[in-house]
Amino acid sequence: MKPCRLGILVSGSGTNMENIAIQIEEGDIGGEIAIVISNVAGAYALVRAKSHRLNSAFIDPCSFPDREAYDAELIRVLEENRVDLVVLAGYMLLAGHEFVNRFRYRIMNIHPALLPSFPGTSGVGDALAYGAKVTGVTVHFVDEGLDTGPVILQEAVPILEGDTEETLYPRIHEVEYRLYPQAIDHFCRGRLRIEGRRVRIVENSD
Repeated sequence: MKPCRLGILVSGSGTNMENIAIQIEEGDIGGEIAIVISNVAGAYALVRAKSHRLNSAFIDPCSFPDREAYDAELIRVLEENRVDLVVLAGYMLLAGHEFVNRFRYRIMNIHPALLPSFPGTSGVGDALAYGAKVTGVTVHFVDEGLDTGPVILQEAVPILEGDTEETLYPRIHEVEYRLYPQAIDHFCRGRLRIEGRRVRIVENSD
């Protein structure tokens, strides 16, 4: 079976991207990184990608007349690199309609909360501000909404008395670094079955 080819989209430091790269190198994910793409020129994720000798590119949204044109170029580059699964790893743009349609159920994202609670870019801070006792991590497929796609994996993270974003984030990252590679590996080995909003994990002979 040919390796599952990943296209990883990044905007920031790239810690999740690097963790995925390391786990591929160690044989814990049945896939390979075809390309890393950033929408931010100075994203440190591109430096991390280079250190792992990964094919990488910067695609500047400001170089295109509108978001549809930018997404069309993103689609072109991903398809040129024969990407099977698009992995969002700190990618700070909402996926456009045509982009989602082209890669339906082949775009994966990770969110630092137990969706559908606390969607958006400040999930950790929102959980703390709400006074929640438990938050967590969700890996999900991407649809046209904001963190609304079918859930693949979730794990709870308790919020401790006196927690701040600075103390809670490391415990969330610890779960992210374990959960995201598991979900990606399930996809690459053909273990995910989508039934409406449910994503079932099945064993196979891969």
